[in-house]
Amino acid sequence: MKTELTDTTSSKVNAALLKARRAIGSPTMGMVLTLVVVTDEENAYDAVRAASEASREHPCRIIAVIKRQGRAHRRLTPTRLDAELRVGTDAGTGEIILLRLHGDLTGHAGPVVLPLLLPDAPVVAWWPADAPQNLGRDELGRLAQRRITDAYASLGPLDELDARAASYTAGDTDLAWTRLTPWRSLLAAALDQKPAVAVTGAAVESEAENPSAELLAGWLEDRLGVPVDRVVTDGPVITRVRLQTDRGEITVDRPSGALATLGVPGQPDRRVALKIRSTAELISEELRRLDSDETYASALRRARHAGAASK
Repeated sequence: MKTELTDTTSSKVNAALLKARRAIGSPTMGMVLTLVVVTDEENAYDAVRAASEASREHPCRIIAVIKRQGRAHRRLTPTRLDAELRVGTDAGTGEIILLRLHGDLTGHAGPVVLPLLLPDAPVVAWWPADAPQNLGRDELGRLAQRRITDAYASLGPLDELDARAASYTAGDTDLAWTRLTPWRSLLAAALDQKPAVAVTGAAVESEAENPSAELLAGWLEDRLGVPVDRVVTDGPVITRVRLQTDRGEITVDRPSGALATLGVPGQPDRRVALKIRSTAELISEELRRLDSDETYASALRRARHAGAASK
């Protein structure tokens, strides 16, 4: 069921939600969190679709905050809130609220969103692009226990990592880090097979300006206490990781596609799944944990330090 409201208020949106739930015969809510997606009109469709797919695993209320005008145009645009509500089959397993903010309202999204949050439920905020410099001080970021960005969406991904490190607040994370979960799991498993080896060095190979590669290098340096070289290749994305040990080299090689080759000294090479995951899968993974990710924080600090040293 879809409901559209023009020039409305948060209280009217709440009333319309209750009416819509009653109309479809579902007055109770089984949602576990609120996901606030802060975006513009250009990215809204893809972001809401990804959030909706993630809600199949995590039933939630999705609030898309769509800012229709930039700061330079606020005075030229009447202040107005338009809303579109999706409940039932049109919203998957939860509810979707699209809020289009016009004029001066684009700079005051917090009071608009606050009355629409699920009571006594965690809040996650996600900026698919154009995230604020300091997430923890942003008015929507302050409402959330977890704050998700994506350095890949920035024109300067490594500069974006620098900004995230400089303003890091417990609860921040980035999808460039989430993309590394299969890599980190595979490398940890490979080292577990040779628990007595001493790692003396490492290298991460990818195309230039790859934020995931920088974070992976930072994680390896932090965890192994060894220098990690960054090797620029044609890509796409991370293509190879090498760990030098006193018993030979451990390698994970993925030149392309969804399969990688794992090489461990003294064992035959093995083919392992290492696909590039969709945005919906990445968001779904992030919604599984609502506590602070200190491992990401450590890798981010290391990646920023390495990036600053190379400049």
